Amino acid sequence: MVEKKQVGTLYMNDFRTKQSFVDLFTNKLMSHQTMNLYFLNDHGYNIAQKDPDYNAVLNRADYLLNDGIGIKLGAKIWGVTLDENLNGTDLIPLLLHKCVEHQWSVYLLGSSDTIVQTAARNLQTQFPNLKVVGAHNGYFTSDQEVVETINYSNADVLLVGMGMPLQEKFIDRNSSVLEPMARVAVGGFIDFASGTKPRAPKLMRLLNLEWLFRMALEPRRMWKRNVVGHAQFFTKIIWLKRKVSRKQ
Repeated sequence: MVEKKQVGTLYMNDFRTKQSFVDLFTNKLMSHQTMNLYFLNDHGYNIAQKDPDYNAVLNRADYLLNDGIGIKLGAKIWGVTLDENLNGTDLIPLLLHKCVEHQWSVYLLGSSDTIVQTAARNLQTQFPNLKVVGAHNGYFTSDQEVVETINYSNADVLLVGMGMPLQEKFIDRNSSVLEPMARVAVGGFIDFASGTKPRAPKLMRLLNLEWLFRMALEPRRMWKRNVVGHAQFFTKIIWLKRKVSRKQ
């Protein structure tokens, strides 16, 4: 496993580029090694500060990648340099290209029946020859039944889009029985793939302003998360750093 670096209460990977992680992902699956892959933004960080179980789940991830400008700046306070934004919405398509190349099959879990089925069809159109071997909504009461369905599909890669912290907790508590080699918490990727939610224009993504675009689309829901949440995140990051510094 690639060494992780401390950012407050969490330990993250610092891959310099998306391609470097894509290469690792490919090598791991070619060697039939399993991995739990999560992405961390400042919203997820805030949740982890209030939920010790979730904090532990994130630290048990095989790979925890940086998502967004907030995490990048927060990591810098801790002396960790994160060059490229490794958000899942941009990285997952690169992984799906590898799935096509190596004939690895994919299973989608999350959102509503209509959205996840639409996402499955759209991905097969976007990535010709991609094997999507199943799709299930994210509203269920029995992990066991869903895990059995996933395993029966013989999927190599499982994409779980149920939102933080549900998606990571589902993967973590079922890690020993899930058979797909790669289990990836993908956040809103299934919604984006279905066309239900638009992505920010490319220029805004390059400028790390996708959060602003989403807030414009959903101001009531996203205002507290982005404005108040950013402030809470940096306050916590700085407080934790000062606490550690005082002990040294």
